Amino acid sequence: MKALRAAIVVVALLAVGAALASGGSRADSVRQHYLLQRNALRTITTFGTARTVTVHSLGEPDAVRADPGWLAMARPLGADAPAWARRIYRRSLLVLHALTNERTGAVEAAAREGWRYVWPRDAGTVAIAFAAAGYRGEARRIVGFLEGLDIGAAARFDRGGAPVKGRAAQGDAAGWIAAAAKAAGLPSTPVEQPWRGLDDYQENGGGDFLANAIASGSPRIRALFATPSRELARRAGDPASGLDSAAAWAVRPFPRPALYPLVRRTLLRLAATSGRFGIVPSEGWDGGIDPWTAPTAWTAWSLAALGERRDALRLMAELRRAATPAGLLPERVDAHTGTPTSTTPLAWSHAFAVLALRQLWP
Repeated sequence: MKALRAAIVVVALLAVGAALASGGSRADSVRQHYLLQRNALRTITTFGTARTVTVHSLGEPDAVRADPGWLAMARPLGADAPAWARRIYRRSLLVLHALTNERTGAVEAAAREGWRYVWPRDAGTVAIAFAAAGYRGEARRIVGFLEGLDIGAAARFDRGGAPVKGRAAQGDAAGWIAAAAKAAGLPSTPVEQPWRGLDDYQENGGGDFLANAIASGSPRIRALFATPSRELARRAGDPASGLDSAAAWAVRPFPRPALYPLVRRTLLRLAATSGRFGIVPSEGWDGGIDPWTAPTAWTAWSLAALGERRDALRLMAELRRAATPAGLLPERVDAHTGTPTSTTPLAWSHAFAVLALRQLWP
């Protein structure tokens, strides 16, 4: 990957305070600062007279640079798109450009140790976003890379296409590759890939998951996942597993019109519970209360496609609040302060932001 510099002069985030529980006791004070130049989170925790300072890197600080010539080739948003939408659109495209190898089509999930791998799901979404923005050549190179992977071997791959140990194959990879090929205008031979019993995007097993079923084209989604209230649960046959924002995928990019009524009710209910900075992946999410930017953006994309523009715009406003001053989308942010708490920027989130904006202002 090429070395890149930040494009926009920004102001640093103000220090924010929070109270955090630890081992059943509460800290006397917690202060956090987003360190702009280092793209890191500095946390100062005080327990009585003890003071702890930690600095947590969120990604490479020079992960994005301006490229006016490349950006000028993008298909623009509609003439009525507001200035904030254009800014997010341009910044998101630059992030995707920075994380994509122009020669091979390998898309790194983020410029950070542990994320410098290719997940078929993430890279497929980037290809769909590039195609929507008019970069068909980039989209096709990504598809070419993805079609050379042994997707049954692992969940992620290195930049050369070799499987990376540590995370088992997930049940949505083949579907995302096929969707990317379709968006790029390439023929795609469906690859039969099992989805039942495999991890989904939340990367924790223990059932048959809605996200995998949608991506794999299962014809039995209503029978397996519909709840008595006519919504879509995360785990097959288990309404108590909670509603899953991945229901949105049955609208975009895997349109299943017969499921739209179920999806609409599911997404509107999840959107109604969002906070200032977006939503968590699903009702049954066990990873805390911090919102995720990718589910927030993909829910906005599909709600916009369903004609629920007001709710889609509200989610996009929450996504804007979750962005750093430089316009970068973290994987997650603190639910109370909006301070980044994970990898920044995340390609997957920026790809869905591009797609949501194009749906809102085509």
